[in-house]
Amino acid sequence: MANVYDVDSGKLIDVAARRLKEKGMERPAYLAYVKTGPSKERIPSQKEFWYIRCSSVLRQVYVNGPLGVSRLRTRYGSRKGHVVSRHHHVRAGGSIITDALNALEKQGYVKKGKTGREITPSGRSFLDKVANEISRGA
Repeated sequence: MANVYDVDSGKLIDVAARRLKEKGMERPAYLAYVKTGPSKERIPSQKEFWYIRCSSVLRQVYVNGPLGVSRLRTRYGSRKGHVVSRHHHVRAGGSIITDALNALEKQGYVKKGKTGREITPSGRSFLDKVANEISRGA
């Protein structure tokens, strides 16, 4: 049996995003109008950005243990270009990450712990089933 560590993370996130969409996870209305952080110039160009971000956040919570929004903001941040000075790392916006964690909590995949969000047994099972499916198909 394969788990999350045995398969390619990109494939895992794509397949998990499709599964989350099939389960009827609600997408916030504001996503068509907002950037993901101050380092970006435009809104996300991917059509299924919300589901990809949710599955990526779920994988991060699975792999890196209890995580909070602050750590995830650092993880999803990027370089911001400056005119005169060098590029610097800027954290991502927290609203999309917070809403993704709340949506995953509603699905029962993530729960709040003492030190941050933790993955539940159903969330672990969901990602392991997706990883197992990918390893059998490859």
